[in-house]
Amino acid sequence: MAYIEPAPIKDRANPFESMMSRFNIAAEALGLDEQIYNVLKSPSKQVSVSLPITMDDGSIKVFEGHRVVHSNILGPSKGGVRYAMDVHLDEVKALAAWMTWKCAVVDIPYGGAKGGIKCNPREMSAGEMERLTRAYTQAMLDVFGPDRDIPAPDMGTGPREMAWMMDEYSRAHGTTVNSMVTGKPLVLGGSLGRAEATGRGVMVSALASMEKSRINPYHATIAVQGFGNVGSFAALLLEERGCTVVAVSDITGAYYNEKGINIHEAIKYRDTNNGTLEGFDGADKMDDPEELLFLEVDVLVPAAVEDVINQNNVEKIRAKMIVEGANGPTSAEADNIINSKGILVAPDILANAGGVTVSYFEWVQNRLGYKWTRERVNRRSDRIMKDAFDKVYETSQKHSCPLRIAAYIVAIDKVAETYKFRGGF
Repeated sequence: MAYIEPAPIKDRANPFESMMSRFNIAAEALGLDEQIYNVLKSPSKQVSVSLPITMDDGSIKVFEGHRVVHSNILGPSKGGVRYAMDVHLDEVKALAAWMTWKCAVVDIPYGGAKGGIKCNPREMSAGEMERLTRAYTQAMLDVFGPDRDIPAPDMGTGPREMAWMMDEYSRAHGTTVNSMVTGKPLVLGGSLGRAEATGRGVMVSALASMEKSRINPYHATIAVQGFGNVGSFAALLLEERGCTVVAVSDITGAYYNEKGINIHEAIKYRDTNNGTLEGFDGADKMDDPEELLFLEVDVLVPAAVEDVINQNNVEKIRAKMIVEGANGPTSAEADNIINSKGILVAPDILANAGGVTVSYFEWVQNRLGYKWTRERVNRRSDRIMKDAFDKVYETSQKHSCPLRIAAYIVAIDKVAETYKFRGGF
């Protein structure tokens, strides 16, 4: 079936609508049964809680928390918990659905979930963060579990918060349950290779995209928007494979060097400069950070936040390829123009699935009670990411559609087939 152009979505700011517009095109291409369509479009569980927390000054503040389980058809649901002021239910629903498709694309036995707490972690002390995290875990004791729903870090959270979650859950169950969460510190059962896993998956997807486009990595130029965990590791690993990273950006601005930025030096500078690139002398600061998106490079890696490429700026994109490190960096309305420009896009549910792949490895190691070497983790995750890319690319050729829609087709087909074999509920 030929590719169908998506109808413009009414509310660009609604990430769930954005996700559904792509889902609908893929469902149409698959000829998905209406009953299964209705099952897959709806989250299976939504839990919203109020969390009263005693702050350091003795006052009590009530925080809003959510956990959405989109699907557990393939296995226990999996997804991060983000702490941010803009957390809202529609965003969490969209991210939970994306997790379902992401796990299905890379063929791991997980469903999708996502959680979030509306808060500003930058303004909270460690004690306040711990009390909030433990209260959230207590509120979700009936949701979380190593065979039910497995949280992980996301925006505003990291190994520290995952350690608190694991400890609170373990206390409630009277035994250490380190497999109930991933992204933990190594000493608590975290996996080697987890920190760089998402960036590594972006690297594998970028190299696979270059191969399909006949671009030599040693002659390729890269621009990376976002220099956090995902963007910095993607830049570093691509540099190690011969690419020239000409631009990077973080919250302080965008930095450009036509001859290439030394990413090792940039990371070293960031880590000793309060986590930012402000004042980095290995590149020139650009007047407008958004201009990074419009550079004439071989590969653009948006690895920051959602909707950075949208209907207002997509005409200015000059990259030959886009490899999405962030979740939802391209709005649904921008898809048509990107496709008409002939830009190859390795979509988020494929390109940044390295993180959940190694999270799965962490869970497997916890269940086995046995640690893998970093080499084994990297080798296996690279193979899974490359196999997933090849399958999505083949599907795009078969259906004459962009890689994004092909990734949804692969994912939805897998979940729908599994649902049929399970016989529904």
